[in-house]
Amino acid sequence: MPVSWTLLIVLAMAVAGFFIGRTRVIAAAGGDSRRLHSRTSYYGWNVALFTALPTLFLTAIWLFAIPDANRMLVAVVSLVLAAAGLAWSLARTSPEFRARIAVEGFVRGLLILCSSIAILTTAGIVFSMLFETGQFFRQYPWQDFFFGTTWSPRFGGGSQLGMVPLLWGTLYISLIALAVSIPIGLFAAIYMSEYASPRMRSIAKPLIEVLAGIPTIVYGLFALTIVGPLLRDYFAQPLGLGNSGSSVMTAGLVMGIMLIPFVSSLSDDIINAVPQSLRDGALAIGSTKSETVRKVVLPAALPGIVGAILLAASRAIGETMIVVLGAGAAASMSLNPFEAMTTITVKIVSQLTGDTDFAAPETLVAFALGLTLFVITLGLNIFALYIVRKYREQYE
Repeated sequence: MPVSWTLLIVLAMAVAGFFIGRTRVIAAAGGDSRRLHSRTSYYGWNVALFTALPTLFLTAIWLFAIPDANRMLVAVVSLVLAAAGLAWSLARTSPEFRARIAVEGFVRGLLILCSSIAILTTAGIVFSMLFETGQFFRQYPWQDFFFGTTWSPRFGGGSQLGMVPLLWGTLYISLIALAVSIPIGLFAAIYMSEYASPRMRSIAKPLIEVLAGIPTIVYGLFALTIVGPLLRDYFAQPLGLGNSGSSVMTAGLVMGIMLIPFVSSLSDDIINAVPQSLRDGALAIGSTKSETVRKVVLPAALPGIVGAILLAASRAIGETMIVVLGAGAAASMSLNPFEAMTTITVKIVSQLTGDTDFAAPETLVAFALGLTLFVITLGLNIFALYIVRKYREQYE
């Protein structure tokens, strides 16, 4: 029997159990709902939940852990488990049964389970990176990785895997992107929340948010075919700074455009959440509109704005396609923004694709790079929490 049919039968049993549970408890109470501990719907939900959810969860775990398991055996065990849950939950259905407490406890346990899955997934990712990074450092000196200035992987031997050029390119491109997105996004948010009419806001905000829905590969093509040649022809070549359309500036500008809706939409929501009483109080003591925004609204909204900037920074650090098409893949260190460079994420992809030996340091280095990105992002979060707590103590 296909698993899909089994799941449909289990769901049908749960639906039937819902109505049977309600009918049974009403009959047991002699039709008087005042004798019931809980509402009749709770008795139905108690039967439905204990019939379907344990079966579905265990079936999913079984199929995930043993992909080639006997499907007929899975179907039979699932149906038996669902029938057992149905019979057990119906057996304890009585007017005195505390169905509401049972259902709420079940839902609370389900929520805790979902939270635990998210936490355990994060822990699993971190531990897997730590394990593979440890394997890498057993084969390659950590000093050469963290402080080496040459990136030249060779699977035949003699590789130089210094991450400094990759880290430099990552930070350089991200800083340019943030320098573009933060002012534009923040000023757009201030205009839409404080100055724009409702009609203008209803038009401008959706148009800005359209940028967030454009695939990054489209931004990369835009950088490759439009922005790169324009910067090369009108800035790099006339100034004698380079002849390539792939550059840090190309990737940074296009990435900054991509990040504008992340900063503007979140900042706009945070600014709108500032109590109107703060604005009214500032205006009542003689402050102008701009002074109110600058000295009252923005400081009160600063913790949320920091969160929006952090989200944009994390997105910039983890971007790949725009960098590949806009900045190239050259692992170099230079202050010239019109030179081609690359980032950590690009090299993670390149080291893990193609015909590679997963026991070689040239492949394991991808996990070390990934762990480095994780630590950088963690540092950004800690810094953001520090800023948020500092200003919350000041303005709350």
